[in-house]
Amino acid sequence: MGWATLSGPRPMALGVEVYRYLVHQDANWDFASFNADTDIPLAEKVIGPMMDAVDPNLKPFVDHGGKLLMYHGWADPGISPRNSVNYYQSVVDRLGSSKASKSIRLFMVPGMGHCNGGDGTDRFDAVAAIDQWVEKGIAPDSIAASHQTRGVVDKTRPLCAYPKTAQYKGSGDTNDAANFVCK
Repeated sequence: MGWATLSGPRPMALGVEVYRYLVHQDANWDFASFNADTDIPLAEKVIGPMMDAVDPNLKPFVDHGGKLLMYHGWADPGISPRNSVNYYQSVVDRLGSSKASKSIRLFMVPGMGHCNGGDGTDRFDAVAAIDQWVEKGIAPDSIAASHQTRGVVDKTRPLCAYPKTAQYKGSGDTNDAANFVCK
């Protein structure tokens, strides 16, 4: 709910706006008055039901043939990356690993911020991966990803289906995905 970003001299605007307009519903609310002991429980009560997607029962979706591709940046400043890992694990626990593996994949992106940005390989085609899965039955175990600086690709890596991670093979350019394997 953005509370983790309420630190430092200027917190991330998203966190302030969530508390100002959604939790307190007060355009004059000041982040300096944030009190974790009272504001977090208030946020859970006021906006939790509409903001938190925590129900692990995806059985109807899976039974209907649905495919879910999730991704999250390990460097996300607004939403804890562990939230996605924990949710994914709760779905696997609920469905069983065999059934879940036929319908759900999570890709954790090292160095990526909130949806993109950061030092990580934040450019990848999730739509193509899910299209291959839906249309051809090829579940993505990895997705090719890249990082760009000023429009030029300077690093590539495979994004690996959780819990696997990209491991360097031990030789070759560390900026080239060909020198990594999902383990």
